[in-house]
Amino acid sequence: MSTTFQLDTATSRANPTPAPMKRLTIPAIRQRKVGGVTADPVVMLTAYTARQAQLLDAHCDLLLVGDSLGQVIYGLPSSVPVTLDMMAAHGAAVVRGSYHAAVVVDMPFGAYEASPQQAFASAARLLKETGCAAVKLEGGAVMAETVAFLTARGIPVMGHVGLTPQAVNVLGGYNARGRSDAEAAKIVADAVALDEAGAFAVVVEGVVEPIAIAVTQAIQCPTIGIGASAQCDGQVLVTEDMLGMFERVPRFVKRYEAIAETISGAAERYAAEVRARQFPGLEQTYQPK
Repeated sequence: MSTTFQLDTATSRANPTPAPMKRLTIPAIRQRKVGGVTADPVVMLTAYTARQAQLLDAHCDLLLVGDSLGQVIYGLPSSVPVTLDMMAAHGAAVVRGSYHAAVVVDMPFGAYEASPQQAFASAARLLKETGCAAVKLEGGAVMAETVAFLTARGIPVMGHVGLTPQAVNVLGGYNARGRSDAEAAKIVADAVALDEAGAFAVVVEGVVEPIAIAVTQAIQCPTIGIGASAQCDGQVLVTEDMLGMFERVPRFVKRYEAIAETISGAAERYAAEVRARQFPGLEQTYQPK
């Protein structure tokens, strides 16, 4: 376990207390891949809150504060409207709730594309305000200069190729990428460019499996698959998808629980007891001494 919990009697909340364990570092993640092989696959899940981070921390190598919080937390139609303020607030919460996993924060759309200098200002803000270990940005060869610029200035960067959700308006949807020879070659070339620019890992999302395997074999840093291949050097899922919080299940998601049904059932029982005046009972009320 990376975290122990103490009950705060003032708030009745379980707060994390550091256990004698060092947080994983970005170089340690990068060094998982040796000679093109990752013997210990990288485990990554998304996290948006301190409590969620507490529960996931012991089991993950990386926690990603994804801009998917736009849809998952805020009910937005895509990640495009997500702001730096949102990412900074949620990133800080996840860092506070974790002690073991290295925390990576997504750079939101519009916060890094204009220039390496813009990207540095945004990334520096995220590192300062959240305490995260690294940032993630989308895009391939076009972003290689930015990745090199940030890395040279002390900011570790995770890349992201294939299906890039921030480009949904250009892509026209969330369909799998790499079905044509030209697009497949571009995805591999994009990953190679990011690797050579200094990215410590590259997310490969929503591509046909042979392309994910080709990317994994072509680059020296670890690949993190999502809708890609088990042969990637690690995997990531949106935690709420993995837990079954939503009715729609993307093809690449395996539901490990059915939390939505559990929550709905608990709310149904609570509502029934309130309406029947069965809650609160003696155990939940303060009686005269």
